[in-house]
Amino acid sequence: MSTPDNIPNETDDVEDNVVVNEDFSQDKIEEPDDSIPRDSKEQNENAQDPENVYQKTDNVGRTPHMNDEENVQEFEKVDENALDEVETPGMSEVHNDVDQDLTENAAGELPVDLENTEANVVNALDSAERTNVSDNQADNEQLMAVSDPTEPKDPITTIEQSVAINSSGIASSDKIQEELNTSFQEPTVAFNDILDTQDSSKNYSEGTSQPEPTSQEENSALETSSSGDIEKKVSVPTHCLNLKWSFGINTTIPTINMCNGERTSVVYACANVVILYDYLSNNQKLLQGHSNAITCMAASQDKRWLATADSGKNSSVIIWDIETLIPVQTLFDPHGDRGVVAMAMTLDAKYLATIGNEDNQVVKVWDWTSEVGVDAVASVSLRTSYGKQLYIFFDPVNSSQLVSNSTTQVVFYNWNGSSLTSNAPPLSDQDFNRVVGFFSQSIFVADSSWVYTATTTGNVVIWARFMQAKGPKASANSRKAFKLVKLQEKPIYVLTTHGRLIVTGDMSGTVKFYDTQLRMVNWYQEFHSIGPITTISFSYQADFEAINGIYPHDATIEAQKFVVRDFVLGTNTARLGLVTVDGSKLDIIHSEHDDGIYAIAANPAYGMLAIGSHSSLLKVWDYHKKEVVCSKVFSKTDKISCLRYDPTGQTLAIGNTNGLLYVVDGLTLRDELKKPFSMSHDGITHIAFSHNSSFLVTADKDMCVIVYKRIFDDANNSYCYLAKYRSHYKEIVSVEFGVSFDTAKSPRLFSLGKDRVLVEYDIVNCTEDDLQLLSKVKIEQSGVPLCLAWYPPMVKEDFLLISNDQYKLKLYNSTTKMCRKTVLGPTYGSPIERIIILPYANDPILEKRYAAFITKDKVGLHRLPVEGNPHDAMVIIAHPQGVHAVVSSFDGKYIFTAGGKDCSVHMWEIYIPALEASATLGGEDLIPFYGMLEGGRDGYLFKELENYFYYAMIRSQGVDTMNRREVSVSIPVSEIPFVMRALGFYPSEHEIENMMNEIKFSKYIDTKKYVERIDMREFIKLYVNHRPAFGMSQNAIVEAFRTLGYTTDSGLCAIERETLFNLLQNSGEEMNDTELADFIGVLLGLSPEGANSEVKGFNILNSEPDLYCKIPETITVNDFCSNILGFPVQLEPEKKIERSQSAHSSKTVRLVTAATQYA
Repeated sequence: MSTPDNIPNETDDVEDNVVVNEDFSQDKIEEPDDSIPRDSKEQNENAQDPENVYQKTDNVGRTPHMNDEENVQEFEKVDENALDEVETPGMSEVHNDVDQDLTENAAGELPVDLENTEANVVNALDSAERTNVSDNQADNEQLMAVSDPTEPKDPITTIEQSVAINSSGIASSDKIQEELNTSFQEPTVAFNDILDTQDSSKNYSEGTSQPEPTSQEENSALETSSSGDIEKKVSVPTHCLNLKWSFGINTTIPTINMCNGERTSVVYACANVVILYDYLSNNQKLLQGHSNAITCMAASQDKRWLATADSGKNSSVIIWDIETLIPVQTLFDPHGDRGVVAMAMTLDAKYLATIGNEDNQVVKVWDWTSEVGVDAVASVSLRTSYGKQLYIFFDPVNSSQLVSNSTTQVVFYNWNGSSLTSNAPPLSDQDFNRVVGFFSQSIFVADSSWVYTATTTGNVVIWARFMQAKGPKASANSRKAFKLVKLQEKPIYVLTTHGRLIVTGDMSGTVKFYDTQLRMVNWYQEFHSIGPITTISFSYQADFEAINGIYPHDATIEAQKFVVRDFVLGTNTARLGLVTVDGSKLDIIHSEHDDGIYAIAANPAYGMLAIGSHSSLLKVWDYHKKEVVCSKVFSKTDKISCLRYDPTGQTLAIGNTNGLLYVVDGLTLRDELKKPFSMSHDGITHIAFSHNSSFLVTADKDMCVIVYKRIFDDANNSYCYLAKYRSHYKEIVSVEFGVSFDTAKSPRLFSLGKDRVLVEYDIVNCTEDDLQLLSKVKIEQSGVPLCLAWYPPMVKEDFLLISNDQYKLKLYNSTTKMCRKTVLGPTYGSPIERIIILPYANDPILEKRYAAFITKDKVGLHRLPVEGNPHDAMVIIAHPQGVHAVVSSFDGKYIFTAGGKDCSVHMWEIYIPALEASATLGGEDLIPFYGMLEGGRDGYLFKELENYFYYAMIRSQGVDTMNRREVSVSIPVSEIPFVMRALGFYPSEHEIENMMNEIKFSKYIDTKKYVERIDMREFIKLYVNHRPAFGMSQNAIVEAFRTLGYTTDSGLCAIERETLFNLLQNSGEEMNDTELADFIGVLLGLSPEGANSEVKGFNILNSEPDLYCKIPETITVNDFCSNILGFPVQLEPEKKIERSQSAHSSKTVRLVTAATQYA
């Protein structure tokens, strides 16, 4: 091992490689050996001897609301034998409100008649689970640990085992006995939690609500089965989707080595989940609790306590006990809705320091182990000129000193217990006449008063305390740059410590060790294959000492053995390496994708999952064994955008962002083509195979559909190009194959675009360069379709299931393209963006069927058939930064989600009983739909509906008739639009047609007759499912005026009267002169009640010939809303913008049309 030329040896004068700041004089600089402040002699001993941390620190692991003496006395009241039998509860209850914004509009309560139903469901699940206890024990990671009651317990350890978690983070000891008494209740307790979460009513006036999604697994109900004196507990999932494994790693967050002599694990982040990965057993323990992507982590020196934080709305800091995997403290919204970007923990784990993600950043210190742990003990605001501070570090000896840095500014902090002060000394290239570079990380080192900062130019800045020439001694955090040491040419990304050694890691994969004078001690430069280093984390052993082994020699003249603890390296290429110092061995313990994952595919015949990313890497996993079966690396330009297996699982098609299409063997990834297809001019977005694998179809960003046909002969058994068609003018959202009803079982091909057009292709008769269309139908009027799926054969008709951006699920007849049913979809913050039908086990018709779906950031499960019942669906936060793909395993036991830029894939286990329990507890028949009416079954809206329903019955027989009236429980279908409008829902003519068809054809397949009447039961469902999910928004009217009109000098949006009338009569759903006059007469109060619909032959123009003149020539949005529609709207003036008449869109015209009808 030779020393590089630019690295100083111990015998070299360090001044040869440094530039000294001339502003300093020797009397201003404090020497490192005798100027280090000490909190106390005891604290120094604790820092130097990790074994004494928990013996001399009285705040770690104790119940936080009492001092130690009170804590022990209180704990002595608890039966120790009971403690041996009790598993500490989980923290799921703490985080049940992670997505409070999704439940702000929830209003409703459980029907009183569901109490018995709840008990029945729980008992049924209880019985089902007991029969499978033996099968589930292997998968249960939280079995009760039975302790020896005769084993002596020290107070701190015993108290830690007895901590009862409540909604505020850590419970006080007076609740321990209560928790003991309730820990082994029947699963009813867990399903009560489901009830509270799932049974929420929809409020139409404030927006619809859904059962709140969770960001972690709920507390598991426990079952007990006696076997001698030992009781085994098996957890019962309370959610239909339970995270089992995570593929991927967040390379922007440093990996932490959690090895402590007994544990061989590392901790890293994956989206909003913390992974405790045992690299020897290839096992993951998943820590769930964050609703946003994790941004930083910190661990105690002994690897017992781990703090994790996220950034965003409903952010939190969670402190975990790694031994029990229990969150012992949670800090909710520590920096408001902006979250945390950097965090550090003292060596004794007593204090946390966090830096917020605010525009004006705030640094806070938390004493999380005390009763004031939920509030910061000190804080300080930073100037925006300091830049975004992204790294913070505690002095390992004196915890009152901290340092943080952005890329351009280093900030020092002094904390005296109640206040936190900061000092940001300036530093520029002119100070040393050398380029300093951007700062990466800053550290303190034990037994040195200097602070070190690494830069991207290979420099290390040394910051020293200084005293003013005159006056009292300066504050403890008054520092200036003293030296600038050039260590190397390449950027230094990592700067950390190991005892009194300074450790660096750089982009070449080199790890170097220096003493406090920055003299080289040792280095590892043979690790370049691992990639640029972003993490160096050492293991912990309290009694660590050198034993006989093959240790390298250091770079000193004495050439002593260089002995340090083993350490883990993390790189920006998503690889983790374990360095065993004894023998200087590097083992790759984990390797993942280092760029966004947007493509996944599950093999339809085997338990394999293909994952492709923008890093041009394709991996095929055995998701049962969690092992890589095979992998393939493409060229850097071949960024994988989509994957699809053929129905046999023998062929895998790979689409790239550059338009290339690869076809490979599904098991070995061997190329089946001599060269990839290059028929797409833009990135491929969708791939589909026909049911018999004879056709392969792709869709790309160029809005084209390309067909490939399989050739079956002795010389070739692959695909060839057939035809191409640009059938859409906006993004294609789905391409799917189906099967015809004829005896030939011919394939059918459909594509759906955001242009609202559904296209069916004549795939059977397609010839070379000749792809014909069978139909091209515009299926939406104002909504934008988002996804398409074939509805399972639960009915006699063949349906297409389509979701749109208005939270609606619609069923279209695949032959007539008629909308046959519209229901309200799940409203969990964003509409369904992709939906897949889960495979069946034996019978596709008789079995209950389910669908998995994704929204913007969540994944969920939905019962079929779709009815609009809000309790038919459950969701959970999957990828806070966005879900981009979802697939199902071939047996329907798992679903997989890809997170895109978070470089992760989650594997979710499906637990159907939880979804069935939620739906059952939500009520049967009309009970869920009553809850979605304002006021429920006894509210004013339902009473109005009854009155309108009976009036429609009278109206259908003639208001003025003298004939005998017939009393019925139904009304004619023709009365549906009038009752809807009376209730405040003003559908367009297209929507009315869909509602009429839904009722008329509801029984046609069975009876061959139209349904002519509708009862109140069906009308309530029709009303709830068809009305807008969040009501008519006044903002829609304002936006329509902005688009169609212009901005006046006063800054308000306006439109000319003639322009408005012309648009209403000639665009969108056109109105004739009579209809327009009737609407205006009613809106202005000039027509009798009901106008032409009630008074036959009435014409407003006969009585008001100058009707149009009563509308002002220039109509502002405020005039339109207040004087014409009858409700006020406040619009702030905006800059004057001239709108071109050519910018008119039919969509905004329909908004104005709907707004005109609204009053």
